[in-house]
Amino acid sequence: MRVRIGLMWQRLSFRTQLFLPLGASFLAALILGGVLLQIFATGQLAEESEPRRRSTEAIAAALNNTLRASDNPRRTLDAFVHSLDTSSDIQFRTMEVDPTAPPRGGLHKPHGVPQWFVDLLAIPDMETASPVMIDGKRVGDIVSAPDMSADLFEKWIGFLALTGLVVVMMVLTGTIAHVLTGSALRPLRDLGEGLTRIRRGDYTRPIPVGGPAEIRQSCEEANALAATLAQLNQDNRELMHRLVSVQDDERRDLARELHDELGTLLFSIRAGTVALAEASQPAGHLGNSAQDLLRSVEALQQTNRRILDRLRPLYIGELGLSSSVETLLRNFRKQAPHIVLTDTLDPALDGMDGPLAQTVYRVIQEALTNVLRHADAGNAHVQATVASEMLVIEISDDGGGFPADNVFGRGLTGMQERVRALSGSLSLLRVEDRTYVRCRLPVEPAREAPVSG
Repeated sequence: MRVRIGLMWQRLSFRTQLFLPLGASFLAALILGGVLLQIFATGQLAEESEPRRRSTEAIAAALNNTLRASDNPRRTLDAFVHSLDTSSDIQFRTMEVDPTAPPRGGLHKPHGVPQWFVDLLAIPDMETASPVMIDGKRVGDIVSAPDMSADLFEKWIGFLALTGLVVVMMVLTGTIAHVLTGSALRPLRDLGEGLTRIRRGDYTRPIPVGGPAEIRQSCEEANALAATLAQLNQDNRELMHRLVSVQDDERRDLARELHDELGTLLFSIRAGTVALAEASQPAGHLGNSAQDLLRSVEALQQTNRRILDRLRPLYIGELGLSSSVETLLRNFRKQAPHIVLTDTLDPALDGMDGPLAQTVYRVIQEALTNVLRHADAGNAHVQATVASEMLVIEISDDGGGFPADNVFGRGLTGMQERVRALSGSLSLLRVEDRTYVRCRLPVEPAREAPVSG
């Protein structure tokens, strides 16, 4: 139970955690004031009625002495009763009157004082009675029943003043706390939003520095951390860009060597084999061997062309990116006729060159290679669109998906590094029984990126 209460308390906002104790303390102060009023008001009223009680006893004693000394006690008593003011707290009550009946000057609730307040005070019985004797016989009582209306009204006004003071203090304290928490929570909210942006990789927007000194220091430290991370991120991108450029240079050099050296040798071997096959036409056995050798040489030439195409797409600079991708798709359809491949290519692709064009080609090439080798798919779709200075590439298929513990293979990991070098993102998704390779590349930064070599 204590743990649950602690968790519920932690879920509350800071303002709620601050205002709940304040409100509880003011409510407790109001209840305590009512309890103290009940305790002390009752005793105070009893003490205030004590002089009246003694006065009543003195008047009764004097009257009894006068009656004992009088020749006509009854007449003397009547004269005393007629001399009493009807509005006075002291009255004479004969024995014929019901002693339980309220006296004429009893308790009257003043106007404006609620009954619950009168009941709250628990006013004791303030009536005092002293017997009047004639010839040893009790003929009545001198009764003092003070009117407590003024005292009740005074206590009610005091209670209202206490309640008003508590309410004013609560409103004043709540307003001050609201203003202070607002001035502290606003910088904290800005700090939290800034840290969220930093976690997402956005280091461009600084965190507003404000609030108390401790929060200002935290904002300044967070801005310094964002600047450091931005510099590290820029250095990392430049390093990755140089690595990608070096890899492209190595692939270009290797492709040139394969094309110039191995390609020339294979062409010479093919030419010699063709001449040997033509020269050995009368001898069947030698001709068959020459034909087998010719087929092997042609297979080597095709393999060499595929390796060259993977090392460096030579057609991008001459044909443009869009035509190069269409050639790649045609080759995929020839290689995998059992897969229905559709495409949606933006004509704006032809306006791209350099590392951006090579990255687009490599991403589509690597994704289609994975579809061919691992997906066991029946259909696939390639889409490349340019909108709002952002190039979006999406390759989807209806294959079996990817293992949960192996999202990116070696090929896609290399593509991810290449994409990150161009400030882009590469993700692998599984939605509604289809696998998506989605790449986002900024167009303008990629065009302005320096290319080494």
